[in-house]
Amino acid sequence: MEILLNPEILIALLTLTALEIVLGIDNIIFISILASRLPLNEQKPAQRAGLLVAMIMRVLLLFSLSLIMRLTEPLLIVFSNEISGRDLILIIGGVFLLVKSTLEIYHNVEGDKQHQVGKIKVSFSGVLLQIMVMDLIFSLDSVITAIGLVDQIWIMVVSVVIAVIFMMVFVNAISNFIEEHPSIKILALSFLLLVGLALIGDGLDMHIPKGYIYFSMIFSTYVQLLNIRMKKKKITNSINKN
Repeated sequence: MEILLNPEILIALLTLTALEIVLGIDNIIFISILASRLPLNEQKPAQRAGLLVAMIMRVLLLFSLSLIMRLTEPLLIVFSNEISGRDLILIIGGVFLLVKSTLEIYHNVEGDKQHQVGKIKVSFSGVLLQIMVMDLIFSLDSVITAIGLVDQIWIMVVSVVIAVIFMMVFVNAISNFIEEHPSIKILALSFLLLVGLALIGDGLDMHIPKGYIYFSMIFSTYVQLLNIRMKKKKITNSINKN
């Protein structure tokens, strides 16, 4: 109790938890979109499994600080840029996210029959494997952020657990909202394209301030929500007139 009543520890815990939740938003979007390609009875288990895998990966990485620190050591030089193990993971993850998001946007916009059939044939294990790959990328970013903010591992672990519980509570609501509004789904996939570019940029030492990315996401979402509200209002007005 004395530790929890320490203002410095409480501030560190709250700050890190808030950041973990913010960093987990793109993870929730990715998991929701991937899980939506499964049959309805498998979507929620896939979402929960994906978030549990994310939590386990982050906790394991936190207890492997020496490994994380070694990942920052240069492995090779490309165009005068030193590329470390962490950089390679971020670049590969960014490319994977760009390719996956582009394909999802194409299938959603084109609405071709192959995609509709593929939606049924997608396996639970295949979706979970894709979630695990991206969880590794997002977890690495999250853990490095945690290491830079606090020194106590237990604070990092508690903040990760709280953040994942928060995401589990809201993942269904976010997933349902994305599925109900196709325009929001395309917007969410566009966010993932932006995140993919940011990951590649970080891997190549071309850092994009996270504040710009999150501001653009929030602003775009706000505008789209206004559009949805206006459309609903027009539909309601037309029904009332009739």
